[in-house]
Amino acid sequence: MELAYIPSPSSGVLYLGPVPLRGYAFSILAGLFLALWIVDRRWVARGGQKGTAWDIAFWAVPFGLVGGRLYHVITDYQLYFGEGRNWVDAFKIWEGGLGIWGAIALGAVGAWIGCRRRGIALPPYADALAPGLALAQAIGRWGNWFNQELYGRETDLPWALHITSTEGGRVPGYYHPTFLYEFLWCVGVALLVIWADRRFKLGHGRAFALYVAAYCAGRFWIEYLRVDEAREILGLRLNNWTAMIVFVLAVVYFVMSAKLRPGRETVVEPGAAATGGATGGATDGSAGGGDAPDAAGSGSGSGATEPEAAGKDGKADSPEAKEEAGPKKPDAGPKADAIPKEKDGAADKDAAGPGDAKAEDAEAETARADSEDTGPGAADSADARSKDEAGSAKKS
Repeated sequence: MELAYIPSPSSGVLYLGPVPLRGYAFSILAGLFLALWIVDRRWVARGGQKGTAWDIAFWAVPFGLVGGRLYHVITDYQLYFGEGRNWVDAFKIWEGGLGIWGAIALGAVGAWIGCRRRGIALPPYADALAPGLALAQAIGRWGNWFNQELYGRETDLPWALHITSTEGGRVPGYYHPTFLYEFLWCVGVALLVIWADRRFKLGHGRAFALYVAAYCAGRFWIEYLRVDEAREILGLRLNNWTAMIVFVLAVVYFVMSAKLRPGRETVVEPGAAATGGATGGATDGSAGGGDAPDAAGSGSGSGATEPEAAGKDGKADSPEAKEEAGPKKPDAGPKADAIPKEKDGAADKDAAGPGDAKAEDAEAETARADSEDTGPGAADSADARSKDEAGSAKKS
């Protein structure tokens, strides 16, 4: 009695008029766009420029597609070059057949070219790409479900995949949904990389190495379940050997990188750092504009120091104020009331400061000016006033 199972689509192609929309191609493209959106956000968060990830993808994606197809055709050449096979089918990528190992290997070459053209290093870009790439693989695996391919051994589990196609020697039945297993595993790998990257600040390619090691660990047991035709070495499928070798290389790189280059890169894209520095400088300058006069004053020794030397009313202290502000000498001898009156004049003169001397000089100047005004003209005026007074006396 069939309790539950995962149904397979009756067809992997949906026609929009004369245009075929293939589920496999749609899954691959959806995964790629999601990966590029994630890597662009992570790259900007690491200090890179927005859009750089897409520029590098212009090189990485075509290289990755070619590499993935080459790996599949080379490792399963009997499907295309065996007896009764048509070698033209090797170019029909829409029918399925992309090897993730070749896609990553040749895609890395394309990414390296794109990074060199932008003047940046490959490891930090790979770190930003790692979780997005895992999610792209997760979504891409649904293409196998559309094509009813790459399933596992027969099973009676309630989540068994129901295969209905007989094309290519398939036998209808219920099998392990390895596409679903790998989908869930890749989602877990993406979450693991994101968590570890935030928790331990992974850098210099270690986030990417963690993704590779974690994926290979899952790919090994998932590959072990598959029953599709594949080349075997010493009783293990070729992809099992590839997963083990790549796993070891990723772990070795992770450990050696942590010892030789601990921490995370502070600058991932020099152009973005220069732009950020210029922007930051302008921002700092504008924000600190109100403080500029103080800084200039303190540097010149006049702007900020003069107000400190000014008196309470904001004016500069006069010499008299400076004398008054100076240390007072202790009083010596008897108090002022006990000083004899004949010495008051001398005491007043002794007590007179520079300010009193200036006042006396001003009074002397005024007296001299008055004496100068009493010249011959002044004498004539006095005689005229005397004569007028005499005339007035006679009239009276």
